[in-house]
Amino acid sequence: MPPTATPPATPHRGHLLPNLVRFTRVLRTLGLPVTPDDAVTLADAYQDIGLGSRRDAKAAAQAVLVGRKEHLPLFDQAFDLFFRSHDMGDRMDLGRVLIRGQGARKKIQAMVPAPTGSDSNDAGELEQPYIELTHTWSDRELLRRKDFAELTEDEAKEVLRLLREQVFTPPPRRTRRRVAASDGELLDPRRTLRKSLRWGGEPLELAFRRRKVKRRPLVVLADVSGSMESYARMLLKFLYALSTSTDRLEAFVFGTRLTRVTKELEHRDIDRALKGATAAVADWGGGTRIGESLRRFNFEWGRRVLGQGAVVLVISDGWDRGDPEVLNREMARLARSCERLIWLNPLIATPGFEPLTRGLQAALPHVDDFLPVHNLQSLEQLAAVLRGLGRSS
Repeated sequence: MPPTATPPATPHRGHLLPNLVRFTRVLRTLGLPVTPDDAVTLADAYQDIGLGSRRDAKAAAQAVLVGRKEHLPLFDQAFDLFFRSHDMGDRMDLGRVLIRGQGARKKIQAMVPAPTGSDSNDAGELEQPYIELTHTWSDRELLRRKDFAELTEDEAKEVLRLLREQVFTPPPRRTRRRVAASDGELLDPRRTLRKSLRWGGEPLELAFRRRKVKRRPLVVLADVSGSMESYARMLLKFLYALSTSTDRLEAFVFGTRLTRVTKELEHRDIDRALKGATAAVADWGGGTRIGESLRRFNFEWGRRVLGQGAVVLVISDGWDRGDPEVLNREMARLARSCERLIWLNPLIATPGFEPLTRGLQAALPHVDDFLPVHNLQSLEQLAAVLRGLGRSS
């Protein structure tokens, strides 16, 4: 992390740091010994903890800016007045700055007597109404909705960080096997009898069994052909984020042939993982033969990675140069072999989109969910669908 005295522009882009500097000026006017360097330190802290929770943001600000117990009530009132959430629950919106005029300024100044010897520049700063809207939390909201094909390099890194905060693992499933438990739906006569020996044969303590719980496998087949090239590298980062969140992931990419990249994505360093996965794909940016790729997966890998309630994600725009009948047949076989088959298409969000390609028309009858995959918000929707599988199983 860079030194707090000379923060780089990239981590503190947008209005986060100006907002925090204004807030420290308010606190200093109220008598709290805070400095602009404290605002930089807090901005650095926000880069680590994220800006999604009002409670976490307030706790971090309190830890950095408050050094004396008697200042806590004043800090709480100033924080709540300066930054307030509007219809967002626990999510905080720094873009809505409430100190914009004399009324709000007088409310803060009325909390304590005006400090003697305060910095005249700070007091003058408060005399000016805050009429400019700032959008620190809004920046994150815009990033959630921005198309993957339009992301800059820095934005792609931030999206990857946000992706790793999401939980894409399907919920566990209950198997037919039963294991010992302190309580459960089925009495265990053998263990109950064994426990009764300590009480002279009286069954005073009952033993139970319950169904064993196991994690569901997650299998991803991602299209890296020419028509998907603008999304392929971001989707490869999505696969890396999945590999860090579950130990039961099998990842494949395909164009005209199928390539397994599970081992390459297991590397701890993301740059090496992505470089290795890209190098393993011989047909990156080439043609598309979805049916033939699925046929190879079904016959070479299906029995090894499917089963046990596996969830399969197929990521493709549906443009296929192969035989639609082959795709239809292999999609039907794949649907029978897994618990849930989800097709993710980055073109769904395009205005006027309709699934008219031969590939999509052959595949969609066998798909359980047809979802977009063009931005971070669409992947959050996918995470919600995966979590919902636990209620349907």
